Amino acid sequence: MRFGVEEEFFVVDPADGNVVPRADAVVVEAKKPLGTRADGEDTELQVESRTRPCTTAAEVTDQLREGRSWLAFAAAREDLAVIAAGTPVLGAAIPSPLVAGPRAELGRAVARGLLDEYAICAVHVHLEMPDREHAVLMSNHLRPYLPVLLALTANSPYWSERDTGYASWRTLLWSRWPVAGPPPYLRSAAHYDGLVEALCEAEAITSERGVYWDIRPSAQHPTLEIRVGDIPITYEESASYAALVRALAVSLLPAVERGDPGPALEPELMRLAYWRAARDGSSGSGIDVRTGKAVPAGELVRRLVDAARPGLEQHGELGLVTRWLRRLDEKGDGAQRQRRIAAERGSLRDVVHHLIEQTGKGTFL
Repeated sequence: MRFGVEEEFFVVDPADGNVVPRADAVVVEAKKPLGTRADGEDTELQVESRTRPCTTAAEVTDQLREGRSWLAFAAAREDLAVIAAGTPVLGAAIPSPLVAGPRAELGRAVARGLLDEYAICAVHVHLEMPDREHAVLMSNHLRPYLPVLLALTANSPYWSERDTGYASWRTLLWSRWPVAGPPPYLRSAAHYDGLVEALCEAEAITSERGVYWDIRPSAQHPTLEIRVGDIPITYEESASYAALVRALAVSLLPAVERGDPGPALEPELMRLAYWRAARDGSSGSGIDVRTGKAVPAGELVRRLVDAARPGLEQHGELGLVTRWLRRLDEKGDGAQRQRRIAAERGSLRDVVHHLIEQTGKGTFL
């Protein structure tokens, strides 16, 4: 199963740490070496890099490192920098400066005030699927693991220059949209298409591109996109996370091929588990989506690794993922590390400077 990764970043002024609406200038420079692997996003504060389809975590790692390096170089040429954080730490992000054009105008007409707080950055993993029927069944099987995947990538504690008390405030911002968060339980590709049609008719979205569920089938390609994670601070973390997601899908594929529809979880328990994962990240406890009971986060991670183990062993990536998870347990998720820098050095500007440094590094500190 081939896979690819998209990473989103904020453009900042390295002098004061503020986010700045200069994404276009960075993208123009980054496209020279990266071509279509570099792009802008829906706001002028964000840039994006993506990998080509890959077969190994090593390929993903190399391409993520390359993408971040060229984005950082392009930003530096404009006296700017890029940071990997799920929400801005400093600067004016409200209202979010949307990229001008017909799409933004149509989006404003539909989403209205939701677009005022649209400056969020994520990591997306794309999985190659045999067809859309496989994709929607795989979505059902992946759903129970979304809260723990969110907890592992939590990296957005700050918003409007204050600590929100959450590990992933991005998740809370995103949850207000009518087509974001955990996907519905899907009976078939036709069921999915029918839901998209209903959403369009209700003016919740303007096209299938506006479906922002944390798992969604591609409209153009035989792929499934997993969108639940905050952007991790380092490319090593993104690559390890993507390897875990791919391995989980590989492990679940036999059940999908048998036509197993997957567990029909209670939406209320999914919502509860998302909220707890967004609040606490990888520390403390999470929620078992099947029972609603609080479970130590480490136990939920262990269950996730056990479920993904066949795929990890098949691709020789069990060691990579277990080393990442061990480091995460030792050093904390992105939100914990951002807060630690703020406590040790005394200001949010120091947090941004740390993020600038670490965004281009492989091993997190």
